[in-house]
Amino acid sequence: MDTKSWMEQVKRQDEVDRYLINGEDFIHESEIRYQLDKNKSCSKDEIEQILEKSLAIERLSLDETAKLLNVKDENLWEEMYEVAAEVKKRVYDNRLVFFAPLYCGNLCINSCKYCGFRKENKLEERKVLTKEEIKKEVEYILSQGHKRIIVVFGEHPQTDAEYIANSMKTIYGVNKRTRSGSTSRIRRINVNAAPMNVEDLKLLKEVGIGTYQVFQETYHKATYKEVHPSGLKADYRWRLYALHRAMDAGIDDVAIGALFGLYDWRFEVMGLMCHTEDLEKRFGIGPHTISFPRLTPASGSELSTSSKYLVNDADFKKIVTVLRLSVPYTGLIITAREKPEIRDDVINVGCTQLDASTKIGIGAYDKAANSEKEDKQQFAIGDLRTLDEVVKYLADNEKITSFCTAGYRCGRTGEKIMKLLESCTEGRFCKLNAILTYREYLDDYASEETKELGEKLIQKEIDEVNKEEFYQKHNLLVMFHEYYERIAKGERDLFI
Repeated sequence: MDTKSWMEQVKRQDEVDRYLINGEDFIHESEIRYQLDKNKSCSKDEIEQILEKSLAIERLSLDETAKLLNVKDENLWEEMYEVAAEVKKRVYDNRLVFFAPLYCGNLCINSCKYCGFRKENKLEERKVLTKEEIKKEVEYILSQGHKRIIVVFGEHPQTDAEYIANSMKTIYGVNKRTRSGSTSRIRRINVNAAPMNVEDLKLLKEVGIGTYQVFQETYHKATYKEVHPSGLKADYRWRLYALHRAMDAGIDDVAIGALFGLYDWRFEVMGLMCHTEDLEKRFGIGPHTISFPRLTPASGSELSTSSKYLVNDADFKKIVTVLRLSVPYTGLIITAREKPEIRDDVINVGCTQLDASTKIGIGAYDKAANSEKEDKQQFAIGDLRTLDEVVKYLADNEKITSFCTAGYRCGRTGEKIMKLLESCTEGRFCKLNAILTYREYLDDYASEETKELGEKLIQKEIDEVNKEEFYQKHNLLVMFHEYYERIAKGERDLFI
């Protein structure tokens, strides 16, 4: 099938029009501008009242988010950093969930000016992984200790919904022995792929998709048109309602994001809030996670280094802080695009998920295993640390690494998990499962230095669980300790 025919087959205009209200989108640029302009001057008392609302784990309004974005007093920002950290602790405790990205293909029909995958980039070495190549990639990822993957694809007929579904089946079928003799496998696959129609999304639902992730890149329509000159991605609305269609297809864990550096960062934060509000209004649940990658140098892309909207480190921390305060119950993802010192810093103001041992070239994990030179990549990686190095760093700072995927397999998804997060209940279940999966990691993968630190941390976590009234009230301690002992003896994948 030629590219044009494939594009016509994928896109269903009626699956866009059904969400419009009087022909209009939920992104109203004039309203965003109005909110940002009218809230340029706020008192400290107003800001502190907003912070109290965040501490009560309530989503902020556009008006309240605009007020936070306009704060100029650096001392007040320091207070906001502290409150964001407390909000994160109340909802998610001190745990951080890890994943690994797996790039399966970089063929693409789009012309995005900031991306190394765009079809005009002659520097990119094009490839789509075969089933056997995917298996090798997954085996390497498993050897690092990961249990969760996000698969990434360019938008192209060769990496259509059927290819994605088959890739997922292959990934779920890979098993690998650990040093303790147990069997390891990927327990959850999230998908970062182009917008699809409802029919194709149902196919991914059938094969066990976790979270479906589509970033709008920029919510500013003129900028969107400028940086997406051709291809399916040139259609702003087809992308804007990608996650609405996912909800209609039965995928109730969806993830939004913006690529910061394409347009004014304050506008993009407001766009993410508008997106969150519309999902909650229509479906009763907002995004499972929000991502906020920054433009980094990309192969053959002048825009990736010359954009006048590039975000500095200080403003990046403010972005993360405002998102944590504005949507206190939603996961925030910080990726290896960022340098270690940046990631280590913004983790403290509210991030909940991150990657490590990251390779983003096509077939790059297998090449790393065989000491081969990697191909050109979609963008530059800032944090080259291995998973073990990051786990060790976190343990040294009394933060526990979690490889938990329990909630999804226990049915705690969509509306259920969001309500549990809003009530600060889900974090208590996650704490138990974090400890169980941390025990697995220490026994199966950790270096001696990491294990030494990890043993101290895991005992501290167990002591906290034993003292927590919630676990006693709900009769969870007996089950937890039984599962912990069974895992310590070599059993795997026990969860609460």
